[in-house]
Amino acid sequence: MAFSETTGTSDDYEQASADQLRMFYAARASVNTNVDPPSVPSTIGDVHADTVARHGERVAFMAISEYQGMLQSFLVGLLGARRVLEIGTFTGASAIFFASALKRNGVASTPTNGYKPIVSLEISSKFAQTACQNFVKAEVNDYVDVVVGDAHEGLNELVGQTFDIVFLDANKEAYRAYYDKIVESKMLAKGGLIIADNTAFDWVTPFINVPAPVAEDAVPLRVPYSGHPELLDMGRALHEFNEYVRQDPRSEIVMLPLFTGISLIRLLPDN
Repeated sequence: MAFSETTGTSDDYEQASADQLRMFYAARASVNTNVDPPSVPSTIGDVHADTVARHGERVAFMAISEYQGMLQSFLVGLLGARRVLEIGTFTGASAIFFASALKRNGVASTPTNGYKPIVSLEISSKFAQTACQNFVKAEVNDYVDVVVGDAHEGLNELVGQTFDIVFLDANKEAYRAYYDKIVESKMLAKGGLIIADNTAFDWVTPFINVPAPVAEDAVPLRVPYSGHPELLDMGRALHEFNEYVRQDPRSEIVMLPLFTGISLIRLLPDN
């Protein structure tokens, strides 16, 4: 699916499968005309175009799409969220959606405990620089603190802070470690939500019948869309993460088969 599901052409629609056309239709139906800032931030198309120009189409694929951005913004509004933690900034699309949603919630850009309403951890200084430039253009730079460096170290520095939404979209093989750190350090506010991205990628789903933890000699389904063999290690790690959370007595998860899989995780009472 394209980055922008809200601006398809007649040719796009006529050539789409039933599932793709449903996605296009749902995205168009989710663009509200009565919200400010708008459902799709005005600069978000430029963010994607600039990412393609700077880093190439294959890298730009890592950005969330407009429809996913609208979904996550809706969750910000639904929870009445006031603080967001991102693990993985990339070039800033998701943070721009989050910041716009916080504005709609009436959240001011005033720092809390020394941090702006959104804290975004990014290991790549190159991506972080691009993201910060995009935040200025989107007029949300006063809402986002970008912390460059290893996410594990960044999380250690944030112990004592709490967030209403945590978005995982970085090193897939570290999702479990991020999740445990957030839960064990009580970084998720009461009633908060963890959003984990890419949890049903094409190289994850072939592990559907494989018990976790995955044995070295385990054989996933042989399907034509499972990706390059080197991606199977990442798929294995995400499958193990999915199973770990599903069986974790501290939390409840629902996975949506949208985009490349998006998991919504909430902590159960007393956790």
